[in-house]
Amino acid sequence: MAFRLKLVPDETHFNFFRWQWLTFGISAAAMVMSVVAVLVMGLNFGIDFKGGTTIRTESTTNFDVGDYRQALEELKLGDVSITEVFDPSFGTEKHVAMIRIGTQDTTGSVTPDELNRIEGALKKADPNVAFTAVESVGPKVSGELIMTAVYAVGAATIAIMFYIWLRFEWQFALGAVVSIAHDVLLTIGIFAVLQLKFDLSTIAALLTTLGYSVNDTVVVFDRLRENLIKSKTEPLIDVMNRTVNETLSRTVMTAVTTALALGAMMIFGGDVIRGFVFAMLWGVFVGAYSTVYVAKNIVLWLGVKRDWSKPEPGVKVDEVPAAFRDAP
Repeated sequence: MAFRLKLVPDETHFNFFRWQWLTFGISAAAMVMSVVAVLVMGLNFGIDFKGGTTIRTESTTNFDVGDYRQALEELKLGDVSITEVFDPSFGTEKHVAMIRIGTQDTTGSVTPDELNRIEGALKKADPNVAFTAVESVGPKVSGELIMTAVYAVGAATIAIMFYIWLRFEWQFALGAVVSIAHDVLLTIGIFAVLQLKFDLSTIAALLTTLGYSVNDTVVVFDRLRENLIKSKTEPLIDVMNRTVNETLSRTVMTAVTTALALGAMMIFGGDVIRGFVFAMLWGVFVGAYSTVYVAKNIVLWLGVKRDWSKPEPGVKVDEVPAAFRDAP
């Protein structure tokens, strides 16, 4: 007999909307506090957003990123990020690293003297290291990256709202957008409170979290629509409760398995991707919460069409799809 892991029983009867005003109030307060935290404490921007210098190094011998990092710590350069570059085209004698150093002056670049000190420190750790490219990101470019990141998140949100509006109804789209805003604000807020590094990888994590959250929301919305077609007289709050209970096992299993993979990356992935993984891990739980206690609350308060077999006022019966006309 095959073993089947169950994190949630097949049938549950939780009343998710018993404290709907309290849960939504907590979410609203958390969103406001996140905005206040960003305005008061600010974000700990990485090199991508505040400017700095990127150095590309090559070595004929295999190196340890930890040795590079330890060699540069003695120079007191501030924000330093070191990543090893992997490429199938590299031979066995080509080992590449990317070193990013936070802005040192108003120009956003390190001085020639500091560059020589950096090269000297790295040669102590790896005598075969050589600098193949040095690029600087000034304040103007970093400011443009911030605006581009804002546009990316905004465009993703608008596209998601439009998709859900076409697939369901405008109430569902509004609930999904509020849920997305909740997830984004709480993620940015936790980065402000903990002063974690906020860079382009964090933006990538935000966009990934939006996709994860919306996927979970759409799955529950789809089941809700099916239940609304079958139950035209049952109170909306009861239909929603039953829908969330029916999809609870899937939601929990997806969140837990994703968290397990992210947890392994958090522990063994190193400092380079830790901010990205933390944003994803936080977004998984916040997204699962917002699907029920934010998106569903919005839809519940706005109300939805119950009898899909009847057309809206002003619509002829012939224009109603047969699948809805003949629905039980």
